[in-house]
Amino acid sequence: PEGLEVVRMVGDEESIPFVKAPGKGELDLVISNLALHWVNDLPGALQQVRDSLRPDGLFLGSLFGGSTLQELRDAFLVVEQERFGGVSLRVSPMAGVADAGMLLTRAGFALTTVDVQSISINYPDLFTLMEDLRGMGESNAALMRGPPLRRSTLFAADAAYRALYGRDDGTIPATFQVIFMTGWHPSDRQQQPLSRGSAKFSFADMESMQPPEQDSFDLSEFGDVHRLPEQDDDSGSEQN
Repeated sequence: PEGLEVVRMVGDEESIPFVKAPGKGELDLVISNLALHWVNDLPGALQQVRDSLRPDGLFLGSLFGGSTLQELRDAFLVVEQERFGGVSLRVSPMAGVADAGMLLTRAGFALTTVDVQSISINYPDLFTLMEDLRGMGESNAALMRGPPLRRSTLFAADAAYRALYGRDDGTIPATFQVIFMTGWHPSDRQQQPLSRGSAKFSFADMESMQPPEQDSFDLSEFGDVHRLPEQDDDSGSEQN
């Protein structure tokens, strides 16, 4: 927009350049879209995000979750276990949904929210899927990912993939689980929970409470009111 100064920086998620000191953040909003699953120190990165926000600042983030490419994991697991008697890390490890919520809390965010969406995409074969992952920059980058795959192992993995998850139209599905995270920098202006023991009623008391009486209304004050004829409960009613 006209009059708005835009500053572009190339930074590292594990060393955010906007962090000065805890409690001295200056950003109102931090957005991270499908990047944090590549971070080695995810708890530390979220802590830096929190420190870069001013009080009541908002963090919106998304990352691929642990169920992403589960079909591909299973295919390689079956093939490598059968051929080599052991398995290697063929898909990068990713955080689960429960982990995301705990990490936000651990980083000191308030009013946290975690949501998840699974997206299934059909591919003609395993090789097209792996080519697409390379084009996305989402191929395996784990340090201990095992020896390079042989051509015969890849063809066997494609056959196992089809046997486990193949569709009737000849395609194979690939699941991408996206975790959405929301967290606020703590502030006195935010809603605060009541202190423990401040409740005035217990659940046991609520069972013995009677519902409030319904107020009766005098319909005559509304003028000429036409009443519907009373009918049995099991019969329908018609109004002309």
